[in-house]
Amino acid sequence: MPIHQYSSLAEAYIRSDNTVNASKIRDLQLSCRSFTRIVLRLRAQAEAEAEYNARLASAPPPTSSAGHSRSPSKWSSSQSRIGHVNGNGMSRSSSRAPSPTSSFSHSVAHSTVPGQRPAAYPNTFRSPLFRPRRAPLLQVFVPSPEGDWLSDASVLECEAELKRAGVTHLLRAGDIVWDVAVGDEANVGRMVWDGTYLIDLDYTYSRVGDLPRYLPALAFPPSYFHRVIRTMGTGNPIVHIDIAPWGNQVVNNCQVLQERMKTETPQGSTHTVMRWVRRTWFVIKPSQGSKHIRIPVPSTAGPGPSPTGAWIVDPGWYGTVVVEVEPTNEGLADLQYRCKGAFPPRATGADPSPERALQQERRTAFRLLRERSRPGEIWLRTVRKEERIIPPSTT
Repeated sequence: MPIHQYSSLAEAYIRSDNTVNASKIRDLQLSCRSFTRIVLRLRAQAEAEAEYNARLASAPPPTSSAGHSRSPSKWSSSQSRIGHVNGNGMSRSSSRAPSPTSSFSHSVAHSTVPGQRPAAYPNTFRSPLFRPRRAPLLQVFVPSPEGDWLSDASVLECEAELKRAGVTHLLRAGDIVWDVAVGDEANVGRMVWDGTYLIDLDYTYSRVGDLPRYLPALAFPPSYFHRVIRTMGTGNPIVHIDIAPWGNQVVNNCQVLQERMKTETPQGSTHTVMRWVRRTWFVIKPSQGSKHIRIPVPSTAGPGPSPTGAWIVDPGWYGTVVVEVEPTNEGLADLQYRCKGAFPPRATGADPSPERALQQERRTAFRLLRERSRPGEIWLRTVRKEERIIPPSTT
């Protein structure tokens, strides 16, 4: 049944329409519970397959005898034909330019030794309901009398539906739960499991919602919520990252650059203009002798998204992280505030002010620039106070 019919039947049930009885609502609830169990089972299957492939890749390669070390003659003849396709006996190389910021993101791609076993076996898992290293989209059916915005009672009922489905012990921080009874517009009805409870999305800088600031984005792959939590405009979502642990690198690599950019005129034509930008970068990688980087979280936080329940930096963030800042004094002051202790201390007033409270709120808020990011090199931009949608509280 199409998703939009779920919300239509829920509205008819709330209006006490005689065409929708309680048994039909019960069938829809059972359908969503089954869907949720299937998605979580697919996640377990995908992770088991990835773990099996990792064990195969780490096993020592079989030793070959001396009589079989030489390639058959038909291989060498075919290789010679392939080598002369371009006329000069050389294979065609990649046309993509290397990263100008760091060679860390390309060390893996060029570390393969001829004749050596590949680093990992290809993952053959395929499913339209779940993709590895992406957030699962789970479903519940809870008609909401309050409309699109779920009340506290409706959120508690959604948690109860997860318990009735018997999947509470399988949930992880970052799982997205969608109440299909309220519709399919933007992120309506979508909530995030924080490890213990369901929480709403954050609407401070977006009208459709972003990942709440209580969940550190470093604990998830950079593309974990792509197309699961929908974004508006340019498609660059808000992520919350504390860059203070890498503050020394941010200070040493900070510079003001001039670059070209394309801008569109009201008539629809495009022009190339020059602009100034302050840019810095830092490298995320585990320390010597350590496999993970732990993320400090409050003692009241639930278990993390890792299989062990710990809050650690996801390997998808390992590499270079580029941060763009406004090339103004305000932009530099904002960057200094985000890297407390790394920059020289600034003179500030003694009394707290609303402006300082807002600065503290957006200290970890960045926009993830998808069009520039790639594996091993993630681009971020600091969020300005003008991007705030919800007016600040005056109390």
